Amino acid sequence: MAMSEEILVNVTPRETRVAVVENGMLQELHIERGWRRGVVGNIYKGKVQRVMPGMQAAFVDIGLARAAFLHANDILRVMPAASGEYGPNEDGATAAETPAPPTRPITELLRDGQDIVVQVVKDPIGSKGARLTMQLSVPSRYLVMLPQSKVVGVSARIEDDVERARLKGLVSELAMTGGSGFIIRTNAEGQPAEALAEDIAYLSRVWGLVEERARNAAVGTCIYDDLSLPMRAVRDLMRRDVEKVKVDSRETCEKLRVFAAQYMPGLAERIELYSGARPIFDLYGVEDEIQRALQKEVPLKSGGYLVIDQTEAMTTVDVNTGSFVGQRTLEETVYRTNLEAAQSVARQLRLRNLGGIIIIDFIDMHDPEHRRQVLRMLEKSLSKDHAKTTVYDFSPLGLVEMTRKRTVESLERQLCEPCPACNGRGTLKTAETVTYEIFREITRAVRQFDAERLLVIASPAVVNRITEEESTAVAELEEFLGKSIRFQQDDQYVQEHYDVVLL
Repeated sequence: MAMSEEILVNVTPRETRVAVVENGMLQELHIERGWRRGVVGNIYKGKVQRVMPGMQAAFVDIGLARAAFLHANDILRVMPAASGEYGPNEDGATAAETPAPPTRPITELLRDGQDIVVQVVKDPIGSKGARLTMQLSVPSRYLVMLPQSKVVGVSARIEDDVERARLKGLVSELAMTGGSGFIIRTNAEGQPAEALAEDIAYLSRVWGLVEERARNAAVGTCIYDDLSLPMRAVRDLMRRDVEKVKVDSRETCEKLRVFAAQYMPGLAERIELYSGARPIFDLYGVEDEIQRALQKEVPLKSGGYLVIDQTEAMTTVDVNTGSFVGQRTLEETVYRTNLEAAQSVARQLRLRNLGGIIIIDFIDMHDPEHRRQVLRMLEKSLSKDHAKTTVYDFSPLGLVEMTRKRTVESLERQLCEPCPACNGRGTLKTAETVTYEIFREITRAVRQFDAERLLVIASPAVVNRITEEESTAVAELEEFLGKSIRFQQDDQYVQEHYDVVLL
């Protein structure tokens, strides 16, 4: 069955959302809010705040709330054209094959107070500042310009050797006069020389402007701002197999049509205004899918389910058979569930934008061929993912370890915040546990301070338990301490919080 893909753009005054829908199912969601736009791809004039020799890194002020992090490996080095200076880009392209030489000590590369031009490669995530590089790049529709390199690389996703050679030859010839390197993106496949020449001319103009701003800008100034989310979506996500781009804002739709007419004229007519009475995300079931993507459990059609847990260090995915009992043997039931789970895991990682280290605990399979098939299904399903992924074989414990490149916060961390009651733990101490904590705190307070009476303020659940089930214990405590203890409910207190007041 041919894949049907659409891009939906929902625009409101303070938030823009882009959804990628394949065969009626939400696959990707991108969110940009007016007060907190992502900074990945932006280029800044920065100042080195502190060089850290022990970490081979430096902290750099680029005008954001937190200092950004620059590792020695990401500092521009003057190297031969084929030295392998640039690693993979978002298309999986590698600019050169030979590895870079060992990094020099960072104290030889940077000094405190030095002005430098840097680019953000990872947004601030959690308590961490942005991640930077001095190996600058500027993307366009078909190419990524590498201003400080002369290397021409081709996206690993372009698999046809003849086409790879054609594109590399064209870009190498066109780039001779400019002195910059380029990575040829997946979207360039099948494009004529004229389209690539237009991209190179556009990128040359952009880079000239960046250089001019870098000379004159103050520290902390953004000297190159990547496109807005709708523009980036059209530039990066719109391919020949995308049937429609539907936009619910007339103004944004017109901007996208002008942008597309300039950079991708063959696809411009696929951008259309959605003016239906029903919200576009409701019409396609996207809002419901977003709510489901915030749940830990993901049901499978077979009756099994996934449990997804995101932690600071990694994301874990547990596969369970649930109510699925199968038709044949237990091994066959487990195999079928794991095959379906492999497809679902790939979709959920992309939808929830989960990155870093990911551990998948498939249901144990004894047949080595079944294991190979499940791993193959996972890799095949991940092939549609725009983020770079690496999958390793089953471990001795039956776990599959993988990594997925992360540049922005996950969907959950963009839309949610830690629960104020449990501080993100996901559990609360029981009313019984808090009761006995209060008794210990009362004893501690009386021994430390002089008071005739004590007032305990706590949540209704805790106070009710103390005054009903623990009334005998309270009487014994009052007699033991020789003090009067009174309890007061406060609806503002969560179950774990309480105050012992000396009167």
